[in-house]
Amino acid sequence: MRGAISPPGDKSISHRAAMIAAVARGKTRIGNFATGADCASTLSVLGELGVSISRDGSAVTITGAGLDGLRSPAVELDCGNSGTTMRLMAGLLAGQPWLSVLTGDPSLTRRPMARVIEPLRLMGADVSSNDGRPPLAITGRALRAIEYELPVASAQVKSCVLLAGMFASGRTTVVETVPTRDHTERLLKHFGADISVLPGPGRTRISVCRSRLDAADLEVPGDISTAAFFLAAAACLPGSDLTIGPVVANPTRTAIIDILERTGADIACRPADVPGPEPAMFVRVRSGGELSSGPLVISGQTTAAVIDEIAVLAVLGTQLKEGLEVRDAAELRVKETDRIRAIVANLRRMGADAEEFDDGFRVKRSALLGAEIEPFGDHRIAMAFAVAGLLARGSTSILDAGCVDVSFPAFFDTLRSVVSS
Repeated sequence: MRGAISPPGDKSISHRAAMIAAVARGKTRIGNFATGADCASTLSVLGELGVSISRDGSAVTITGAGLDGLRSPAVELDCGNSGTTMRLMAGLLAGQPWLSVLTGDPSLTRRPMARVIEPLRLMGADVSSNDGRPPLAITGRALRAIEYELPVASAQVKSCVLLAGMFASGRTTVVETVPTRDHTERLLKHFGADISVLPGPGRTRISVCRSRLDAADLEVPGDISTAAFFLAAAACLPGSDLTIGPVVANPTRTAIIDILERTGADIACRPADVPGPEPAMFVRVRSGGELSSGPLVISGQTTAAVIDEIAVLAVLGTQLKEGLEVRDAAELRVKETDRIRAIVANLRRMGADAEEFDDGFRVKRSALLGAEIEPFGDHRIAMAFAVAGLLARGSTSILDAGCVDVSFPAFFDTLRSVVSS
């Protein structure tokens, strides 16, 4: 793999920037907005709530309606395949004085939503569901502030509660004992919210209260979770020299770089100047011979930090002398598919020695063979096994490859542009 690529804007930041801009006052321009279907679902839902949105290439301009300016929707709000859209919008809608129904595609309606329903009900919201799964019917009420300790590490739950806190009386506090991505906190501050972040021994307290938000332009750095597929491939393929960026350099998102460095990958990072609240960087990776890390075990806080990169790390594990083990990743079973089962099944199809656990898997060093891959509609499985196909002997065919459109519609074209035979 040789050359330079710029991945699409970060999904997590794009979702949150659009939602917060929608309830700010004035016109916000968001540059390099994520190109995938998930973030398009967020824009579509905001449009149904009366928010004025225009697109010019990769830039999105949102004319905010203010905290009290959203409009009662005339239809159910279709979140497509995007769990982020549904969970965060639930927080934004919980304090609105009307009924909203959040629904999605068949995959999304199987995903658990109890983790956001519980704190919203504690705040006084009226939320009903299909036994903890979508659709969600939210009847807005006057919300009360709460202090909520996250039972599991989840940036989506944290963000849902903080967004609801913008509509509550009093000061809402979220307590997290495991750090999660902090894009919502950074963006709320960027738009002028009264928000405080107080780190302490073993826990961080994030507090917010109702406050005026004002339009604030920003540029979204590239998505490092998408860049990870290219970084891992370049680290494994002999003769590679690939530069990717600018990508988000937020410390809550860069554990993938640390893991690749542990395997012996030759990686260099340099800062990039991107307007907005997020740090950014360029990453250069060169193949420096055989990868070797000793036994590589990903668990605990590290698993939470690379949850979106686990699929491609599984492929990387087949190239490590002592393989890879992933634990504390039960969350992967309730993604777009059961991602643990999908990873292990497809690795085995390619001849890899892989063992499945309730909360993860183990993969040993293996010579991969081309195979027919079933991504089960999951964009990250499809992209990870495209990387596996580059490392395998023989031809690899990926069924339903169009599922990559959820996050990176140009994935295969971009891959083709940097792979040389």
